[in-house]
Amino acid sequence: MATVLNRIDEFTGATDVDADYRPSANEAFMNPRQQAYFRQKLYDWKEAILRESLGTLSQLQIDSLREPDLTDRASSETDWSIELRTRDRQRKLVSKIDAALRRLEEGEYGYCEVTGEPISLQRLEARPIATMTVEAQERHERNEKVSRDD
Repeated sequence: MATVLNRIDEFTGATDVDADYRPSANEAFMNPRQQAYFRQKLYDWKEAILRESLGTLSQLQIDSLREPDLTDRASSETDWSIELRTRDRQRKLVSKIDAALRRLEEGEYGYCEVTGEPISLQRLEARPIATMTVEAQERHERNEKVSRDD
């Protein structure tokens, strides 16, 4: 896991983005500066998740689930179960971050996978792993709900 964090540190040092820079609609969409900004944002997010995971692993090795009292043991097991489910969700999130980084390298990042239209900068700022515009995502969710109801 530490090796993964070292590789992330190597990659994040490669971008040159001002700390106070925010993408704007007044500049060309997905210009090199915006790409560097979102690349850094994705790497930082991934690094934070991996660091939290390392903390969880360390804590699992330190803590013992051998509580003498059954109630205490059940409470500890429930807490760890919730923590591990959270880590599993974050593991899936890391794969989505990796996919977004691949799209960035391939020049597809920021464009809707359904319509090909640019995804708004506000949406990418809030959800850097977004693959669809808000409209396309809403249509997708409506269709998903309809097919679930059938």
